[in-house]
Amino acid sequence: MKNDQQLLKLLRENSRRSVSDMAAQLGVSRATVQQTMERLERKGVIQSYTIKLNPNFERQQVSAYVMISVVGSKTTDVVRQLQKYTQLDMLSTISGQYDLIAKVTEENTEALDRAIDNIATLDGVEKTLSHIVLSRKLDR
Repeated sequence: MKNDQQLLKLLRENSRRSVSDMAAQLGVSRATVQQTMERLERKGVIQSYTIKLNPNFERQQVSAYVMISVVGSKTTDVVRQLQKYTQLDMLSTISGQYDLIAKVTEENTEALDRAIDNIATLDGVEKTLSHIVLSRKLDR
């Protein structure tokens, strides 16, 4: 297929969209779309198919970005511990004063406060700085 990016865009919008629908939108055969998806899966470009939650449900959730400073030699241990947290939507290394940034989502502010406190007390975490998300302006 000429443009894998067009197919990936359609899948990002709705990963449950039918192959026939995508083929019609892209102006190619159903078989071409299916073969392209299988190729992208084999290459590891597509790792999984997921859901996008209803914005009304998401608005009821409370999120924070937590910057985490780690004692130098403990980074691997802290990352391993954080990967077990189901509340984490994202964890990345960053440059600057802090070493990691995590996006934490909970059902209410009390639960979010507990999750942030749990991060701060992990062995190897030196300090944290949290930023609560007030509203989303763009979500892709």
